[in-house]
Amino acid sequence: MRRVILVGVAAVVVAGAGALVIAGTVGFGSSPSAAGSSSLPPATAPVSRGTLLATENVDGTLGYGDATAVSTHAHGTITALPALGTTIKRGQAAFRVDDKPVVLLYGQQPLYRTLAPGVDGADVLEFEKELRALGYTGFTVDDKYTSATASAVKDWQDDLGLDRTGTVDPSRVLVAAGPIRVSKLSAHLGDSAGGAVLEYTSTSRTVTVDLDVAKQDMAKVGAAATVELPNGTTVPAKVTAVGTVATTTPASAGRAATTTVEVDVTLDDQSKLGSYDEAPVSVTLVADKRENVLIVPVAALLALSEGGYGVQVVDKGQAHIVAVKTGLFAGSKVEISGEGIAEGTVVGMPS
Repeated sequence: MRRVILVGVAAVVVAGAGALVIAGTVGFGSSPSAAGSSSLPPATAPVSRGTLLATENVDGTLGYGDATAVSTHAHGTITALPALGTTIKRGQAAFRVDDKPVVLLYGQQPLYRTLAPGVDGADVLEFEKELRALGYTGFTVDDKYTSATASAVKDWQDDLGLDRTGTVDPSRVLVAAGPIRVSKLSAHLGDSAGGAVLEYTSTSRTVTVDLDVAKQDMAKVGAAATVELPNGTTVPAKVTAVGTVATTTPASAGRAATTTVEVDVTLDDQSKLGSYDEAPVSVTLVADKRENVLIVPVAALLALSEGGYGVQVVDKGQAHIVAVKTGLFAGSKVEISGEGIAEGTVVGMPS
């Protein structure tokens, strides 16, 4: 069957994710009556083999993520508070009430009751793991609070300057998933304890992207990304969370309404971030990836009258049209496959 090349129109690639909008293609040196002739194109390009990435550039904000508020049920007066930006680790005082520390321990479940001999449960196990991590021994790490646990707790309390009761008052323990960074002070020295004290964030900086819901499929958990800092430095990253609840911002001041989902991007190397705290950044999301595929410039594609696409293969001073199957479009490149198409095959290009 003879193929006829559509003449006089062009292929346009939409920037960003690499979606292709075809209005037609240029027939290079051919004409409708001589589509299968050996007319040579004005330029050529080789078929290459490699990795093709479809990317999307979006704006993001570098920061420490959402803050968590801390309140205390301890009775007394707040006598010490950390400085803003302070990092607090396991076993350290987050703040002090009546000059006695409220200590940070790592875990998922806050202490909600007094721990004493005879008490058992998941909260006991979590606390005993932390007590062991702080270097205290002489007890079995399990879900039972025994007299041996109480003995180790007395040593811990003695080191902290607390009364050696052997029981754990939940108001003297702050539980968080890991180290915390103080982002806000909600109380002042001399305030009565019993309310909001401070807010904290993670100690690791992340990037938050408000992604248009129409582009949500371009962000997948675990997908690679690149973050460009204000000074031009690029840092490898990956998508770690994609929100499931959309937020709509009403139209205002000539700007159209937007509906977005929140995407969290975690950076691979915190040391490259310097002193940046809250800063606008550019994020390149890898929407799709094809490895070890055959690639040509999009401009090499020819729209065939019977449908689909072809390329003009140039070999030994002759040119002929070969139908191809297209795969991923990314920027100005496209993945192709077809009979006789291989790495190094020379294809026609417009001038």
